[in-house]
Amino acid sequence: MSSVILIPHKTVNQTQSQTQRIKLTFEEYLNYNDHTDNRYELIRGNLVIMPNATALHTKIIKFLLYILQNHLAEIQQSLVAINDLGVRTLHDTVRLPDLIVCDLNLLENICQKKTAGVLDFGEKPQLVIEVTSQNWRDDYILKKAEYAMIEIPEYWIIDPNKQVIKICTNSAQGEYQFKDYLLGETIKSLLFPQLNLTVDEIITPPIVENLIKEEKQATEELKFNLDQEKLRADQEKLRADQEKLRADQEKLRAEKLVALLRANGIDPDLI
Repeated sequence: MSSVILIPHKTVNQTQSQTQRIKLTFEEYLNYNDHTDNRYELIRGNLVIMPNATALHTKIIKFLLYILQNHLAEIQQSLVAINDLGVRTLHDTVRLPDLIVCDLNLLENICQKKTAGVLDFGEKPQLVIEVTSQNWRDDYILKKAEYAMIEIPEYWIIDPNKQVIKICTNSAQGEYQFKDYLLGETIKSLLFPQLNLTVDEIITPPIVENLIKEEKQATEELKFNLDQEKLRADQEKLRADQEKLRADQEKLRAEKLVALLRANGIDPDLI
């Protein structure tokens, strides 16, 4: 998502008319708090406010977060998908990607800190995802160069306007190789080769709550079918037990008859 340099402690309309810029060091940024709900990046030492996301932007990220969390659970890797986590790309620059995948231990370490959640140098994520907005050049040029420079293995640029997804990989010598995926195509991730996602699903994602509801219904149907199978198996066992009981009773009656005949001096084998 693109960003606009603004002065904190003001409304957006008030700050847009200002020319002064708030300069912070990386350490000052980590401890900065203006007691608002604003989210800020640190760009070349400048405090930069992040614009409000569009509904489609939020929907895309929510869907991808859901898909990646489920996929990581399935492949049982020690990775987590998370948003609202910063990434330091330069000594005075912190980006706030829309979504990242990082090692679980990195997240646990950051959770122990009382400062802003930022992956510092040496704590790079495996995957960074950005959904383009007004200033798409940031995502295509500046962020792409910064993420490649710190050797983040994979970077996705999702462009709803152009209906294209650019997947950048192999950040050797600080430069990505990339491939564009268009509508009707399935994206290919080197990090997650088993991930099955189409451009259409990402650009026009379903409602996550509906997916959860469908999964719950499928789970309930599976449980019902399993219960029915168990019931049928129990009924078959009951019938088998009843047949065995009848056979045992017939055998017992036959043995009693033989004993009675013998008691009366009759050889049952001669009858």
